[in-house]
Amino acid sequence: MSTLGREVHGRAPARIDLKWLGQFQGFQEFRARTRDQRQVENQTEELVVPTGEDLTPDEQIRQGYRQHRATIAGELLDRISEASPEFFEVLVVDLLVKMGYGGSRSDAAQVVGKSGDGGIDGVIKEDPLGLGSIYVQAKRWGSDSTVGRPDIQQFVGAVHGAQSAGKGVFITTAKFSEDAKRYAAGMKSPVIILIDGSRLAELLIDYGIAIKETDVVKLVRVDEDYFSEE
Repeated sequence: MSTLGREVHGRAPARIDLKWLGQFQGFQEFRARTRDQRQVENQTEELVVPTGEDLTPDEQIRQGYRQHRATIAGELLDRISEASPEFFEVLVVDLLVKMGYGGSRSDAAQVVGKSGDGGIDGVIKEDPLGLGSIYVQAKRWGSDSTVGRPDIQQFVGAVHGAQSAGKGVFITTAKFSEDAKRYAAGMKSPVIILIDGSRLAELLIDYGIAIKETDVVKLVRVDEDYFSEE
């Protein structure tokens, strides 16, 4: 019997538990090694990223589509930043009309694009019947630029000043600061919606603006109901 064994045997109580074993240095070191090993294993699991070989064919297609969509979104923002302010005005009008706002395209085009400062300003119809109005402002800034709280506060003041407008949409190719987001989220009247460059690109793809469809892949599965003989 080792020295440690004789010590444990001589001091063993009626009931041996983890608390009692914790007084021995060897047991403390054992628990520490075990804990470290678990941490390494957990970190390893978190770092494992599924590869193509780990995914089903359906999952590979969906993953590829997400990557392709992200690539197209980046290309859209690059092209918008290279285009003229007038092009950006047309783009925003097309998107808003496609989303169901602004009435007809000719109606929306007449009231949007009045600021001449590289962005657009205007009051558009909330619905085709014109039962409500939305105040719109858009800034075509670089993707590395940030729209701050002062810009949103100024926009809110403009919305308050427009007698027929009770809601606002601020569209930018840049991003919003966290302070600007919190300020807009806290507004009850008027309601302010922020659309940054990332969200703008997603909406353009979702509504088919500035893109064209090249190929369609239809995913199918076996119809289990068809094979039911009950």
